[in-house]
Amino acid sequence: MFTQDYLLQRLFVKGEVSNCKYHTSGHIYFSLKDPRGTISCVMFAGNRSGLSFRLTDGQQIIVGGTVDVYERDGRYQLYAKQILLDGNGQLYERYEQLKRELEELGMFAPEYKRPVPKYIRTLGVVTADTGAAVRDIIQIAHRRNPYVQVILCPAIVQGEAAVPSIVRGIRALERMGVDVMIVGRGGGSIEDLWAFNEREVAQAVFDCSVPIISAVGHETDTTIIDFVSDLRAPTPSAAAELAVADVRDIFRELGAVRDSLDRLMRRKVEEKKMYLHQAELRLKLFDPASRLREKRMLSLQLEERLQERMRRILENRRNRLLVCVERLKGLSPLEKLSSGYAYMTDEKGKNIRSISQVSEGDPVTVQLKDGRIRAAVTSIEACQRF
Repeated sequence: MFTQDYLLQRLFVKGEVSNCKYHTSGHIYFSLKDPRGTISCVMFAGNRSGLSFRLTDGQQIIVGGTVDVYERDGRYQLYAKQILLDGNGQLYERYEQLKRELEELGMFAPEYKRPVPKYIRTLGVVTADTGAAVRDIIQIAHRRNPYVQVILCPAIVQGEAAVPSIVRGIRALERMGVDVMIVGRGGGSIEDLWAFNEREVAQAVFDCSVPIISAVGHETDTTIIDFVSDLRAPTPSAAAELAVADVRDIFRELGAVRDSLDRLMRRKVEEKKMYLHQAELRLKLFDPASRLREKRMLSLQLEERLQERMRRILENRRNRLLVCVERLKGLSPLEKLSSGYAYMTDEKGKNIRSISQVSEGDPVTVQLKDGRIRAAVTSIEACQRF
């Protein structure tokens, strides 16, 4: 009967959540009750896409699904396919629909996210001028860096006038040229935060050329501009910490950079000193006066070596000449004549070396060391041979 009844296949039941349990398999088991009764419910893991929030006990919800019998226990229960918060269901539907549309348009794409500068001079804030959010942002910004100028553009953040007010604030701060912008407000219900879920606000955030940090509500609150903005902060206070760098960290970084620069400069100075010393040595080595002295010393050494070489050569030549002289003396006829020998020629001037060349009565000439004797051969005697 349950499966055949069309009305039981598409029901919407309103009540309070109790005994809610998330199973490790991904199924959700809970009971739905009101003052008059209770019904067991289950949402299988495959239908979790129909749940846009975390289910907890005590919530007033509207469950859409099918009624059927759980055969093991013999009792009927509600098989949930869609769950909406009671009173906010239509808003959540609008929220999910706009979120899907903007995501399809690419407005959530990471390539459109602008980086938030690490060091800023001006911080723009679009929020209500009264309330804890603006006080927290100003206090934390001044505490972290008192040199940063905070420019507040007061905006209505709740009600029908909130959307145009927020859009005007974003565009005004963009024209002023602030370095980064915080757009948000304190916590509240979904109705209170709804202005930050409107298309006009999301478009203004997307079109803004200044990096925007969204800071709407508490950490568990999520709005459309959280996906469109360049950076999401869980709270306004956290947004101020993300936007403004701590001046103490800046000073520490500057000190570290200064120390590193000092070390590098000292190293460079030592390197240049070493280079200068080496250049000085090279300059001394290649100094013209030093080179001239070196060449002069080399010339003197070469001159001494040349003179010594010439002396040795002359000495050798002199010795050789003396040897030749002595040899010539030994072969000289004058020396022979000086020793008592004589040189004899016939009348034709031919040297007479043997007795066979003359006869008795032949004229001869005898050459002595101091003159000639002309004589005639009177007798010839042969020498005895031993």
